[in-house]
Amino acid sequence: MAAYILHLAIVAGIYIILAVSLNLIIGYAGQVSLGHAAFFGIGAYASTLAVLSWQASYPLAVLTAILFTGFCGLALGLPTLRLKEDYLAIVTLGFGVILDLSMRNLEITGGPDGIVGIPSPVILGLSFRDPVMYLLLVGLGVAFTLLFTYLLVSSYHGRALRAIRDHETTAQVMGINSPAYKVAIFALAAALAGLAGSLYAHYIKHINYESFGLHTSIMILCMVVLGGMGSILGSVVGAIILTFLPETLRQFQAYQDLIYGGLLVALLILRPQGLLGKGKLSLKFLERKE
Repeated sequence: MAAYILHLAIVAGIYIILAVSLNLIIGYAGQVSLGHAAFFGIGAYASTLAVLSWQASYPLAVLTAILFTGFCGLALGLPTLRLKEDYLAIVTLGFGVILDLSMRNLEITGGPDGIVGIPSPVILGLSFRDPVMYLLLVGLGVAFTLLFTYLLVSSYHGRALRAIRDHETTAQVMGINSPAYKVAIFALAAALAGLAGSLYAHYIKHINYESFGLHTSIMILCMVVLGGMGSILGSVVGAIILTFLPETLRQFQAYQDLIYGGLLVALLILRPQGLLGKGKLSLKFLERKE
């Protein structure tokens, strides 16, 4: 029982990194992304291939995952600058579908079977094979993500992002370079998702396309919405709840997606700002157009 709770704690830590990174895009920049799991997968495969194919050390592998995933976020952000709301959601959804098909069919990703035999991290001769040690490693990743995000959103750049979210035209008139900020935050969020992907791959030791599909993207989005968009603590709470909730619903496994959907709809109606959110709902593509 203790080992299982330890496993859930590790998974929850990984999802906290994913939820906080997605919150940067949705809650602070006011953009919409339905393909965040694709960056999660890119980071997992990049880290795995760096270790297995290039015999890189784990610190180099996780750095490769962060940088390569950030570059992919930059490459996606640049051509989608002029898209907003539901159009941007469709593009990110399409990106996720493309990555899903690529991971399923490319030889380098192991095809449908994925990649097995991923080694545990070793840093300065210290192995993180033991789950307790791995929880410590994930905790360091979570601490880095939370500290980085807090410093970012508390700075001038964070205020600029909120200005773009609330009224982009006014922000541009005040001298804020809206396109540059939107691309930068997209790349940063993708890089953090790459960090989560690396931690996930070297913990599970077997990855394939099924772990990084649309279902995972929707799950991460639900964590952000549940906790509250624009709230770092809310993302942490949302990730923890939706990591442990499936265990309480295990006997209703066939109806889990229906239960999640019902909870999300109820939350959007009764408390659209989320459990810890203070502002109004920022997912504008969900609002009814008159």
